[in-house]
Amino acid sequence: MTNTIQKQKLFLSFPRYAVVGASTDQSKFGTKVLQWYIQRNKPVTPVHPSNDELEGIKTIRSLTDLPNPTETSLSIITPAKITIDLLKQVEELSIPAVWCQPGATDVACVQYIKDNGMSDRVLFEGECILRDGDGVLQAML
Repeated sequence: MTNTIQKQKLFLSFPRYAVVGASTDQSKFGTKVLQWYIQRNKPVTPVHPSNDELEGIKTIRSLTDLPNPTETSLSIITPAKITIDLLKQVEELSIPAVWCQPGATDVACVQYIKDNGMSDRVLFEGECILRDGDGVLQAML
Protein backbone atom coordinates (compact mmCIF):
# COMPACT_ATOMS: atom_id res chain seq x y z
CA MET A 1 0.00 0.00 0.00
CA THR A 2 1.21 3.48 -0.86
CA ASN A 3 1.91 5.76 2.10
CA THR A 4 0.80 9.38 2.41
CA ILE A 5 4.12 10.92 1.35
CA GLN A 6 4.26 8.71 -1.75
CA LYS A 7 0.69 9.69 -2.68
CA GLN A 8 1.47 13.38 -2.15
CA LYS A 9 4.56 13.12 -4.35
CA LEU A 10 2.57 11.26 -6.99
CA PHE A 11 -0.10 13.96 -6.88
CA LEU A 12 2.42 16.78 -7.32
CA SER A 13 4.34 14.98 -10.09
CA PHE A 14 1.71 15.51 -12.78
CA PRO A 15 2.07 18.43 -15.21
CA ARG A 16 -1.44 19.87 -14.74
CA TYR A 17 -3.85 20.52 -11.88
CA ALA A 18 -7.55 21.20 -11.52
CA VAL A 19 -9.49 22.52 -8.54
CA VAL A 20 -13.14 21.82 -7.80
CA GLY A 21 -14.60 23.90 -5.00
CA ALA A 22 -13.07 27.33 -5.58
CA SER A 23 -15.35 30.36 -5.72
CA THR A 24 -15.20 34.15 -5.72
CA ASP A 25 -15.13 34.10 -1.91
CA GLN A 26 -11.51 34.74 -0.90
CA SER A 27 -12.11 33.34 2.59
CA LYS A 28 -13.11 29.87 1.36
CA PHE A 29 -10.56 27.05 1.34
CA GLY A 30 -11.35 26.13 -2.26
CA THR A 31 -10.19 29.57 -3.36
CA LYS A 32 -7.15 29.35 -1.09
CA VAL A 33 -6.18 26.04 -2.73
CA LEU A 34 -6.55 27.61 -6.19
CA GLN A 35 -4.36 30.51 -5.05
CA TRP A 36 -1.76 28.03 -3.73
CA TYR A 37 -1.27 26.65 -7.25
CA ILE A 38 -1.20 30.12 -8.81
CA GLN A 39 1.39 31.40 -6.31
CA ARG A 40 3.65 28.45 -7.18
CA ASN A 41 3.24 28.94 -10.93
CA LYS A 42 1.51 25.58 -11.35
CA PRO A 43 -0.72 25.18 -14.42
CA VAL A 44 -4.16 25.03 -12.81
CA THR A 45 -7.70 24.95 -14.13
CA PRO A 46 -10.60 25.91 -11.88
CA VAL A 47 -13.77 23.87 -12.37
CA HIS A 48 -16.97 25.78 -11.64
CA PRO A 49 -20.50 25.19 -12.95
CA SER A 50 -21.41 28.86 -13.44
CA ASN A 51 -18.47 31.27 -13.02
CA ASP A 52 -16.54 31.94 -16.22
CA GLU A 53 -13.38 32.98 -14.39
CA LEU A 54 -11.84 32.56 -10.94
CA GLU A 55 -8.68 34.33 -9.77
CA GLY A 56 -8.18 35.61 -13.31
CA ILE A 57 -8.21 32.12 -14.83
CA LYS A 58 -10.84 30.86 -17.26
CA THR A 59 -12.89 28.08 -15.72
CA ILE A 60 -14.28 24.93 -17.20
CA ARG A 61 -17.79 23.75 -16.29
CA SER A 62 -17.06 20.14 -15.38
CA LEU A 63 -14.32 17.53 -15.19
CA THR A 64 -15.42 16.20 -18.57
CA ASP A 65 -14.12 19.50 -20.03
CA LEU A 66 -10.54 18.86 -18.88
CA PRO A 67 -8.33 18.86 -21.98
CA ASN A 68 -5.90 16.25 -20.59
CA PRO A 69 -7.56 14.41 -17.69
CA THR A 70 -4.98 11.59 -17.63
CA GLU A 71 -2.22 14.17 -17.00
CA THR A 72 -4.14 16.22 -14.43
CA SER A 73 -4.14 15.92 -10.64
CA LEU A 74 -7.41 17.00 -9.06
CA SER A 75 -7.93 18.92 -5.82
CA ILE A 76 -11.40 18.50 -4.34
CA ILE A 77 -12.74 21.00 -1.82
CA THR A 78 -16.47 20.28 -1.92
CA PRO A 79 -19.10 18.88 0.43
CA ALA A 80 -19.00 15.07 0.55
CA LYS A 81 -22.34 14.73 -1.29
CA ILE A 82 -20.66 16.40 -4.28
CA THR A 83 -17.31 14.66 -3.77
CA ILE A 84 -18.82 11.20 -4.25
CA ASP A 85 -20.02 12.14 -7.75
CA LEU A 86 -16.62 13.67 -8.55
CA LEU A 87 -14.90 10.44 -7.51
CA LYS A 88 -17.08 8.55 -9.97
CA GLN A 89 -16.02 10.97 -12.73
CA VAL A 90 -12.38 10.53 -11.70
CA GLU A 91 -12.72 6.83 -12.45
CA GLU A 92 -14.50 7.41 -15.77
CA LEU A 93 -11.91 9.96 -16.94
CA SER A 94 -8.86 8.08 -15.61
CA ILE A 95 -7.68 11.08 -13.59
CA PRO A 96 -4.45 9.75 -12.05
CA ALA A 97 -4.31 11.48 -8.65
CA VAL A 98 -6.79 13.19 -6.31
CA TRP A 99 -6.31 15.26 -3.17
CA CYS A 100 -9.51 15.55 -1.12
CA GLN A 101 -9.03 18.41 1.30
CA PRO A 102 -10.15 17.92 4.92
CA GLY A 103 -13.94 17.93 5.14
CA ALA A 104 -14.47 16.90 1.51
CA THR A 105 -15.15 13.24 2.29
CA ASP A 106 -17.46 11.22 4.48
CA VAL A 107 -17.90 7.51 5.21
CA ALA A 108 -19.58 6.90 1.82
CA CYS A 109 -16.71 8.62 -0.06
CA VAL A 110 -14.07 6.65 1.82
CA GLN A 111 -15.94 3.40 1.13
CA TYR A 112 -16.18 4.29 -2.57
CA ILE A 113 -12.43 5.00 -2.70
CA LYS A 114 -11.62 1.68 -1.04
CA ASP A 115 -14.19 -0.38 -2.97
CA ASN A 116 -12.91 0.94 -6.30
CA GLY A 117 -9.20 0.42 -5.66
CA MET A 118 -8.45 4.15 -5.53
CA SER A 119 -6.66 4.25 -2.16
CA ASP A 120 -3.20 4.37 -3.75
CA ARG A 121 -3.96 7.54 -5.71
CA VAL A 122 -6.46 9.45 -3.57
CA LEU A 123 -5.48 11.48 -0.51
CA PHE A 124 -8.50 11.42 1.79
CA GLU A 125 -7.30 11.06 5.38
CA GLY A 126 -7.02 14.71 6.43
CA GLU A 127 -4.01 15.67 4.32
CA CYS A 128 -4.01 19.38 3.41
CA ILE A 129 -2.15 20.81 0.43
CA LEU A 130 -2.04 24.21 2.14
CA ARG A 131 -0.24 22.68 5.13
CA ASP A 132 1.72 19.87 3.44
CA GLY A 133 2.25 20.94 -0.19
CA ASP A 134 5.37 23.06 0.14
CA GLY A 135 7.16 20.41 2.19
CA VAL A 136 6.34 17.77 -0.42
CA LEU A 137 7.56 20.03 -3.24
CA GLN A 138 10.84 20.61 -1.34
CA ALA A 139 11.27 16.86 -0.81
CA MET A 140 10.87 16.32 -4.55
CA LEU A 141 13.81 18.61 -5.47
